[in-house]
Amino acid sequence: MIPPAMAFDLDHVALAVPDVQPHLDVIVGEFGGKVRGGGTSIGFRAMQVALGEMAVELIEPHATDDNDFMARFLARHGPGPHHLTFKVADLGAEIERLRSLGYQPVQIDLANPFWKECFLTPDVAHGTVVQVAQSGEDDPAVLEMLGGEPPPWWSQWWRDPPPPAAEAARLRHVAIGSPEPEATLAFFRDVLGGEPAGAAIAWPGGGRVTVEERPGPPGIDRLVLDRTPRATLAGARLATS
Repeated sequence: MIPPAMAFDLDHVALAVPDVQPHLDVIVGEFGGKVRGGGTSIGFRAMQVALGEMAVELIEPHATDDNDFMARFLARHGPGPHHLTFKVADLGAEIERLRSLGYQPVQIDLANPFWKECFLTPDVAHGTVVQVAQSGEDDPAVLEMLGGEPPPWWSQWWRDPPPPAAEAARLRHVAIGSPEPEATLAFFRDVLGGEPAGAAIAWPGGGRVTVEERPGPPGIDRLVLDRTPRATLAGARLATS
């Protein structure tokens, strides 16, 4: 019997790009996205834009002399989907649960009280990098430590985008292609704690994925919105179904 997941929540889909700014301008100016925030780290800098309940994270290389993993990813794959991020209440407990299921999380970092994380690699996560994270934003002790200040990694490094479109688009779900759809569905449902919701797997915060049979390597096929003025965004295919 698979041990139950403890409050996984699909938070965002991350897209890797050489330069965030033009894509940010589109996602706000044409899609009506709402900027959540962002910051810088070693090897990359990122910022998030909400499209309804889910968010799109845009990531670009940064400080590549110290870590060039994002630059190498773009050189190898080009712009496009990079990972899905799921938040949990207790990352340490979830790591033990994942190990009990035969998964070996990598790049485990539990030292930062503001953001703890680990990753599942595409070979075990059905073609997509999965980040599992515990955010200090919901921890009273961490909030007290911050004293009302923004988290230490938060900073606006991007230019302000244009005014948002009057009609905001909503990211309905992330469509995953897989040659073994039942196994991929089981992964998102049983391992990552999603609940069946019609044709989709859903999480409490509104994040959803669908899984479709597709030959070839598994992975993110497209982002499905309720409206889309473009066919692609930051290397990801867009659709309304």
